[in-house]
Amino acid sequence: MDTAEGTRFRSALAAHEATLLKSLVNSLVDMLVDRESSSPTDELEELTGMRTGHTAPPDDDTMARLLPDFFRPQHDHPAGSRTAESLNSALRSLHEPEIIDAKRHACQRLLDTLPAGGGRFEIAEDDAHCWAACVNDIRLALGTMLEIGPDGPDHLPAEHPMAGHLDVYQWLTVLQEYLVLGLMGKR
Repeated sequence: MDTAEGTRFRSALAAHEATLLKSLVNSLVDMLVDRESSSPTDELEELTGMRTGHTAPPDDDTMARLLPDFFRPQHDHPAGSRTAESLNSALRSLHEPEIIDAKRHACQRLLDTLPAGGGRFEIAEDDAHCWAACVNDIRLALGTMLEIGPDGPDHLPAEHPMAGHLDVYQWLTVLQEYLVLGLMGKR
């Protein structure tokens, strides 16, 4: 809906959906805070105030999916694969704090606009972009945990310990699709 203040998006969530989404966002924020707080101290940062982050990628597959390398090493690179590793280390150190900040900001905007007990709500276009980014990050994290690849899984047996998580992943996929379509102007 277009208003004098700009485009607004309307939707509704059931109470259990709002509670689940809040829990997932808080878990994502906790993961990002853990990564950020484990960053080694840097003498240059202490002297200049310029924030730096880790130089090595996360050991955890889920965090590695959320904070991937900037450049993929190529074995046939003329300068060798060490050049790619060095480039990744430098870029990660310089940009990871900003990337984590952007992810945390998107999470906070979602939490700030999420109807606490469910129900109807309306968000501005900037908030809809934050919702889409945050839901995407949650899907990436959950998809990594479920080992979802191009070939699925589309279904898990009811007795599988992650069966409920797959249902949540699929619900998030639908939520993300609606956000993206809305942002693309398809009402």
